[in-house]
Amino acid sequence: MKIAFVASDSPSAQTGRAALISRYGTVEEAEADVIVALGGDGFMLATLHRTRDLAKPVYGMNRGTVGFLMNEYAEGDLMERLEQAEEAVIHPLSMLATCADGTKHRELALNEVSVLRSGSQAAKLRITIDGRLRMEELVCDGALISTPAGSTAYNYSAHGPILPIGSDVLALTAIAPFRPRRWRGALLPSTAKVRFDVIEPGKRPVMAEADSTLVPNVLSVEIQSEPEISHNMLFDPGHGLEERLLREQFV
Repeated sequence: MKIAFVASDSPSAQTGRAALISRYGTVEEAEADVIVALGGDGFMLATLHRTRDLAKPVYGMNRGTVGFLMNEYAEGDLMERLEQAEEAVIHPLSMLATCADGTKHRELALNEVSVLRSGSQAAKLRITIDGRLRMEELVCDGALISTPAGSTAYNYSAHGPILPIGSDVLALTAIAPFRPRRWRGALLPSTAKVRFDVIEPGKRPVMAEADSTLVPNVLSVEIQSEPEISHNMLFDPGHGLEERLLREQFV
C-alpha cells in the first residue's frame, strides 16, 4: 500500500509525519493508494478540498485539538489499520454568493455554509426554499445550512440538531435569532435549494462562509447539496462517523 503523508504546520503534526515517513516511507499524493493527514479537523477539511480531484481516500490522524474527523495517532500497525478501516462517503454543499460589486463566488463546503452579520447591527435575511418564500424576514446574527458530517460543528454550537451520517437531510439553523423569537430552524431534504437574500445590505452588511472560505458583502447566497461530488474518509473500525455522531448525543 502506497501512502502519502501530509501534515499541518503545527510542530506535533510535523514531528508525527517525520516519524511515520521514517517507518513507512511516503509517495506523492497522485501516486498514493491512501492519503494520511496529520493535524486537526480544519486541516482534514482542507486536505479533502485540496485532493478532491485525485479521488483518493483520506485517513486522518489527530495532531490537533478536537479531532472529531480524525483517528487516534499511533505509529504502529498503521498498515493493518488502513486495511481494516471503514469508509464514509460524504457529499459537499455548493455555495453561490452574489456580492454587492456584482461578482459571484462559487465554493464547496463539507461542514456548513453560513451567512453572518459583519457589522454592528443584526442581519436581516429572507429565506426561499425551492423557489418558494418560507420566511419574509429573519433578524439574527446569521444562519447556516449544515451537512450531516458537519452537524456537530458550528451547527451544534448554534443549538442545531445532530444529523445521522446516512440521512438525506440538511439542517437550517438560526444563529442568535431575534425575530422570530426562539426560532431554531428547520430540517430540509438534501435535495432542497436554499436561498438567503440580504435585506438592507448597506446598513446591515453580511458575509458568507463555506467551511473556512469567506466572501464579504454578499447580497444573496444560494446553497444546495452536490451528490455527484464525493469525498472518501477512512476511520478505524467501530469509530466511524456514524458512531461518533451517535456518541456525541450521549456525552
